Amino acid sequence: MEKLTKQEEEVMQLIWQLDTCTVKEIIDKMSEPKQPYTTIASVISNLKRKSYVALSRRGNAYVYTPVIKEADYKRTFMSGFVHDYFKNSFKEMVSFFAREEKLSPEDLQDIIKEIEDGNK
Repeated sequence: MEKLTKQEEEVMQLIWQLDTCTVKEIIDKMSEPKQPYTTIASVISNLKRKSYVALSRRGNAYVYTPVIKEADYKRTFMSGFVHDYFKNSFKEMVSFFAREEKLSPEDLQDIIKEIEDGNK
């Protein structure tokens, strides 16, 4: 799975939200300032080349659907991020964010509860 650029990730996030969409529908969902149609069409062309989206037709419009699930993308690239920046330790990553006060004690309790609930 090839890493996406920031712009590709932003467009892919919208495609995951919409599930099946046209370039116009993606642009309508974007926050201001909206990118030009040709820019988004080019980004989607890159996503298709990288096998992230599939192309079909609806009348005169091209319709795009995600091929790669959002969870699969997150899993792959978060694992790489943890490997590269936290010595392959998710514990080290959580500790880092706790020390930087990006996670509150309540957040940590919620994470613990999710882990415990997931193991049942």
